Amino acid sequence: MSPRPKALFAMREEHLALLFPAPLLRRLDTLADIDVTLVAERFDDPRLNLADTEILITGWGCPPLDEAVLAAAPRLRAVLHAAGSVKGLVAPVCWERGLLVSSAAAANAVPVAEYTVGTILLAGKGVFALGERYRRERGFTLAKIEPLVGNNGRRVGIVGASQIGRRVIELLAPYDLDLCLYDPYTRVPGVRRASLEEVLRRSDIVSLHAPATPETRHMLDRTRLALMPDGAVLINTARGSLVDTDALVAELKSGRLSAILDVTEPEPLPPGSPLFDLPNAFLTPHIAGSHGNEVARMGTLVLDELERLTAGQPLTHRVTADDLDRVA
Repeated sequence: MSPRPKALFAMREEHLALLFPAPLLRRLDTLADIDVTLVAERFDDPRLNLADTEILITGWGCPPLDEAVLAAAPRLRAVLHAAGSVKGLVAPVCWERGLLVSSAAAANAVPVAEYTVGTILLAGKGVFALGERYRRERGFTLAKIEPLVGNNGRRVGIVGASQIGRRVIELLAPYDLDLCLYDPYTRVPGVRRASLEEVLRRSDIVSLHAPATPETRHMLDRTRLALMPDGAVLINTARGSLVDTDALVAELKSGRLSAILDVTEPEPLPPGSPLFDLPNAFLTPHIAGSHGNEVARMGTLVLDELERLTAGQPLTHRVTADDLDRVA
């Protein structure tokens, strides 16, 4: 590679300014030969010069990198993805070609973990249920102690020691919580590991951080949801497919469980979904990941990776074909 390799943006153009604000574009100009006014939303755009492109800086909305794209880009060596998952982006031919692939999933994990920790603490304090009761009753009794709320010793189960799951555990360390973890591959020092069934049985709050794979589809089905204790809260910031929606709706309608859902199946929910009307279902529109000023964190990570690449150093956030079964 030349000292300033030829690079190309491939993503939705609307995201470029948030991912790479002016200071990051100035830094990028020192690292690569790139036209910052050209953003490929499709690879048959006649303005593109794929034949000379050595590095693709991709993001949300980038078309799949299939055989035709790679044939048109014989000098392509690396794909630096300024977003999370590369599953829908990188075709098998990319691995066969030996492309270096990097993902900004670690940067995107930060706001997801922050959202999760916030909702865990608020759920343990009873904020969602008591706030709904206050709204409904239009009043409350001063100095009345709520006996079932509080985070002192609250039992929290983490399902999946992903980058997000590990970050959640790290951020929860200062609090007086009783944590346990289910992950078939990974141990986290200082956190008790347990089976999925045990995590569900013993936890007041369960937070999902597993990838979407055929094996994890509906991992929380009717039988497993029934294991959760009365009054427990399920938090899902991972993928909607991890939970059997019909089974969860049945549990919520019974009033036995509550849920905080940033992701659902399907997504978005149809307007007639009962989840919109259940007072013990707190829904947010897939906002846990990077939004607003958080998006530039992923652009910064990509530029850090580009700097390593041009210096001949290994990528810190490299993704390999073997990783795909264990990441989101």
